[in-house]
Amino acid sequence: MVKESISGQKIETLPPFKTKPISSRFRTVIFFLEVGLVAGLLIWWIVSDSAKISRNLWVLFFYCFPAEFIVASVPHEPVLLYFGKFYSPLTVALVSIAGTALTEVLNYTVFKYVADLRILQKMLQSKFVQKTVALFNRAPFAALLFAGFTPFPFYPFRFLVVIAHYPLIKYILAVIISRTPRFYLLALFGHAVKIPDYLLVVLLVVLILAANIPILRNVLKKGAKDKEDN
Repeated sequence: MVKESISGQKIETLPPFKTKPISSRFRTVIFFLEVGLVAGLLIWWIVSDSAKISRNLWVLFFYCFPAEFIVASVPHEPVLLYFGKFYSPLTVALVSIAGTALTEVLNYTVFKYVADLRILQKMLQSKFVQKTVALFNRAPFAALLFAGFTPFPFYPFRFLVVIAHYPLIKYILAVIISRTPRFYLLALFGHAVKIPDYLLVVLLVVLILAANIPILRNVLKKGAKDKEDN
């Protein structure tokens, strides 16, 4: 493309950049493959009785995906306590952090795909989101270390790192540094105390209900409100 400057000289410029349709389709395919992988692993764990009682470290590794994906659908802690009874805390921690690190890469790419959708752009530019991002940017690595090690909910930071354009490598490094000692301490507790399996099942159910009942309540309230409006 050739443009004429104010002085009359002709300047050659590049045409406007356009995203290739194949790139968009490729990202969409990857997005659904990633979500499908995690959904498949979750279904496998739910329907497989042998997986629930297995002591195979591969089960622990693959369990990390649904346990750490976006807003976790199943809790990680009871499984760490369970495997801590049969393996050294360090082994449990290393296997868990390997699965968790890979899952966080999926989290980053999945939410980046969602955040790039036009339908969300207006929401992401809201004052609340921008203030939250600005607060996060004051000490992002320290915030990730705190949230990763403590019982503080971690899932909001999975969104924040993408919105704030925080580098993926630094994010994964913060996850490894903070989550590894957390996993180690949980496995160490399970190794020392040897919690009975039935209590771990109860803990698992309680944590699942605690995480999902508020969501279900909001859905039911919204449904009731829609019926009243109609």
